[in-house]
Amino acid sequence: MTKLSDTQAIILSAAAQRPEHIALPLPESLRGGAAAKVVGAMLAKGFLEEVDADLRKGEPIWRETGDGHGVTLVATDAGLAAIGIEPEDADTAPASATEEPGPDTPNKPEAAPKTRTPREGTKQAKLIAMLRAPDGATIEEIMVALNWAAHTIRGAMAGALKKKLGLEVTSEKVEGRGRIYRLPAD
Repeated sequence: MTKLSDTQAIILSAAAQRPEHIALPLPESLRGGAAAKVVGAMLAKGFLEEVDADLRKGEPIWRETGDGHGVTLVATDAGLAAIGIEPEDADTAPASATEEPGPDTPNKPEAAPKTRTPREGTKQAKLIAMLRAPDGATIEEIMVALNWAAHTIRGAMAGALKKKLGLEVTSEKVEGRGRIYRLPAD
């Protein structure tokens, strides 16, 4: 399990309780350069990601992009996992999905995994596109394209793609290229 600072754990815990796992507002005590440093580290570790803020929904803005738009911060599946929370798909989960069942609530049998789709433009979506390419992708190619460590890529393939999305990642050794990972085309 990844070691988090108290501040990082507070940010991720708060985000886990908000709609769409938005990490803003940050704790009151975290301002200016300190906020930028903590958020920068969390972005680098893949615990948070910057996404376009939907101003019509009143989403808070982390920074402006200079074109009249802004980005907000969202906790990633890796960020939620770092605090021990099984991520839910915010687009399809009912509002009550984050509530603990009461003592009189009967346990329901495990349902088949839901069909989930990653948001466009995310690193997960780019990973899927690379794996669906006719030639597939090597760990090294993915590392360069996504700026992820090898263990992060393997974790994403085993966790997010296989377990969460139900995708079947295959691999084979190709002479001159190494181990190639692929997803079947849609």
